[in-house]
Amino acid sequence: MPIRVRRIRRVRPSRAFLAVPAAMAALSTALLPSAGARADPAPRESRPVHSYADAIRESVWVDTGLDGDGDGRSDRVAADIVRPREPAAAGRRIPVVMDASPYYSCCGRGNESQKKTYDADGDPVGFPLFYDNYFVPRGYAFVAVDLAGTNRSDGCDDVGGRSDIRSAKAVVDWLNGRARGYTTRTGEQRARATGWSTGRVGMIGKSWDGTIANGVAATGVEGLETIVPIGAISSWYDYFHSQGAPLYDADPSWLSDYVASSDARYRCGAVQDRIAAGAPYSGDWTRVWSERNYLPDASKVKASVFVVHGQQDLNVRADQFGQWWDALAAHGVERKIWLSQTGHVDPFDFRRGDWVRTLHRWFDHYLLGYDNGIDREPVADIERAPDRWSTDRIWPPRATGTVTLRPGPGAVPGVGTLGRTPAAPGSTERFTDDPALGETDWAASIDTPTPAKAGFVTRPLTRALRLSGPSKVTVTATPSTRTAHLTAVLVDLGPDTIRDYVAAGEGITTLTERSCWGADTTGDSSCFRETRARTVDVGHTVVSRGWADLGTWADPREGHPLTPGRAYTLTLRLAAADHVVPAGHRLALIVGGTDKGLLDPPSTTPTLILDLARTSARLPLVGGAAAFAQATRGIAAVRPAPALPPPAGAGFPPRAGHPIPSGALR
Repeated sequence: MPIRVRRIRRVRPSRAFLAVPAAMAALSTALLPSAGARADPAPRESRPVHSYADAIRESVWVDTGLDGDGDGRSDRVAADIVRPREPAAAGRRIPVVMDASPYYSCCGRGNESQKKTYDADGDPVGFPLFYDNYFVPRGYAFVAVDLAGTNRSDGCDDVGGRSDIRSAKAVVDWLNGRARGYTTRTGEQRARATGWSTGRVGMIGKSWDGTIANGVAATGVEGLETIVPIGAISSWYDYFHSQGAPLYDADPSWLSDYVASSDARYRCGAVQDRIAAGAPYSGDWTRVWSERNYLPDASKVKASVFVVHGQQDLNVRADQFGQWWDALAAHGVERKIWLSQTGHVDPFDFRRGDWVRTLHRWFDHYLLGYDNGIDREPVADIERAPDRWSTDRIWPPRATGTVTLRPGPGAVPGVGTLGRTPAAPGSTERFTDDPALGETDWAASIDTPTPAKAGFVTRPLTRALRLSGPSKVTVTATPSTRTAHLTAVLVDLGPDTIRDYVAAGEGITTLTERSCWGADTTGDSSCFRETRARTVDVGHTVVSRGWADLGTWADPREGHPLTPGRAYTLTLRLAAADHVVPAGHRLALIVGGTDKGLLDPPSTTPTLILDLARTSARLPLVGGAAAFAQATRGIAAVRPAPALPPPAGAGFPPRAGHPIPSGALR
């Protein structure tokens, strides 16, 4: 059955589906396989045969086994549930789509900042986003979990730590009969899910919500069959620091206060103090960061993982998905990935129709067990231009090889070359940190000697050159002061039209028209405002970026004061990316100091001298060294862009100095 999409031009909620006849509801026994049994012939798609209006809506408080707020009683987290009535009445069990979030009351979810709503008795009425409207009629339950210390939950939020992860894991355990749930926050009447839940759970969420999905999957909990992290964190250290260099407000404790309920804010000061004490601004690694690093436990992940990330996400930056993807690959975890040109944006708002169809098939396969072929399809979808997508069966492609490029001096200071030939010993470039400038300023003046950056550029390409994966830049630098920060940026130099990721919306414009994705009730509409790509014509495009404190040259987990006049060698990790540099464009490597709006400046204003003979960039190029040689051989001519498919028919709060407007960060 095709997805029913209805476009309207009014704000007033309305029904997206007609009432489901009783005869259709009876079909649920043929569409939803019971445990140990399989319908014959095997279904390939769940259908909206259940009444959303008559669905069971209830709240359960699940015991986490922790006492984070120190009140002498085990914390309980609130799980608001909406599930179809018909399977329960027939004695049939169903799987669960779950979004565990700290944002359900403080800030809201999605592009319209929706919050949970309740009736006078405290029973749930409105659930944010479309997951409930769409999946409940198709035979799924939707569970929205308040992390500890938020909304109606006990305890204290600890910013991705033990309490956060246990908040959601406890609910997965409860859905499988392994944890205690109660009908009230303080009472003793038990609530059980084993009578209606198969125990098969798919976790989904953007930003902090997706981060929790990563963390719960890293516990290896039984019953978590799949996760869909959207713009999510894999290591909290890398959200606040980059190789010792502080990014924005490098203090996680304020986030706990930001999302806390009013009573939690009163009782959780000690928790916030412990987080602040364990997360020094210096960027040194501590136990706080180890607890909030999910990468070492990728080996425990049993769930399949569908990653979605904006390559220009300057909030949860692209290194977060890249290192998680690689860690999962090392342990053979089944994976899928979408990479967009947007910033911190949900795919519902940049590729809505394809997203809903794909997510539907993903959950049908991993939660209902339907053999619909999605596990055999290409792994990666990548946005090449606004609303133009390509696919790869493997990502990065198997033909990708690491190629070492070398910077060299040019005809004028600060305007160097980039190629395969090492610079002569003694070749240098220098720059002085200027915190008022950043990557876009440097790229705009790439062909001009400027004191704040050193730039190195290939000749115009004769063939397109594709980068796919993470890069590394090794620099040998001599500072003039005891502190110094470094930025390395890869830039595509040439005209293009891209999503305007630094504007409000981070690459999308929200329209007044709405489309509807599921069924409605008076208190919960399935209709959401449409969007379109917000584009901008540019003369250059930042491909990837990385930052580091030069003081971590000996140990990436601990910084030390520098000795002025001494040379230090350090390797910066640049975020994973997939970008095609067209023929006629040039590829640039820029090395600078403070990246304005993205990196906090050091305590001094250093001048750094780069030893070009001991500086290099290792790039993941599809086709390897041969592809680079072919692309930089001969005289370049601008070629038309390759043919692309036709276009398809909110996260963390803003921090001080953040260059992205706050409207869509959650």
